[in-house]
Amino acid sequence: RGLVVAGLLAALMRSLSSVFNSTSTVITWDLYREWKPSASDRELVWVGRVATVGLTAAGFAWVPFMDSISSTLYQYLQSVQSYIAPPIAAVFLLGLAWKRINAAGAMTSLLVGAVLGAIRLVLELVNGTDMEGLPSGTVWEWIAEFNFLHIAILLFIICVLILIGVSLATAPPPAEQVAGLTFATADQPVAGRDVDGGVETAARAPSAKAATVEEVDVDLEAETKGTRRVDLWLSVGVAVAVGAAVAVGPVP
Repeated sequence: RGLVVAGLLAALMRSLSSVFNSTSTVITWDLYREWKPSASDRELVWVGRVATVGLTAAGFAWVPFMDSISSTLYQYLQSVQSYIAPPIAAVFLLGLAWKRINAAGAMTSLLVGAVLGAIRLVLELVNGTDMEGLPSGTVWEWIAEFNFLHIAILLFIICVLILIGVSLATAPPPAEQVAGLTFATADQPVAGRDVDGGVETAARAPSAKAATVEEVDVDLEAETKGTRRVDLWLSVGVAVAVGAAVAVGPVP
């Protein structure tokens, strides 16, 4: 029994470390550095530390609300994940499958999905585990008591429709922007990179070895085509497996 608890705590610590590290990196590089490009490395490190402390405090502050969603920890995790995962899964899967998907559609789908998921979460918190917090017979009570697995399916469908509709209503992404990133463009080299994965450099000067270099590049390109398709299929497989785990939910 002690070995199981030790393994559980180790997995929990690793998950929390990954979440805190990833989130603080997003806050530091994608938000603070964009807002203040001249920030020094010392300042960025300080911002990352403050962000980690703030996230830890927010996590502790959220603990009392967990009991209002479910008295079972596993069901709570599945429930919250059902409100977060659908818009991300919709953008990820359609972004791989269809080169017509653009940034406007992706952002709109993510934002709408986040808002709808947050509404369901707030209603569930207000309603409580005893399901008596909301007025009986109202649409808010119906939404709060709707099965969270069905909510995940409905939210995924809504995000997919929004993603497709907004993408078709706006300009398609440039061809070089989606090269090598979708199934239809998997054979094309990724923009800004050589076929061997290195950063794109200036044009090579003519030399006696130019023909040999071109032959090597062709071989590398042929080799990476298959590798890129395998990577895409593996990504889809992982996403489908995660979605299936969410859909199955807790086993009675």
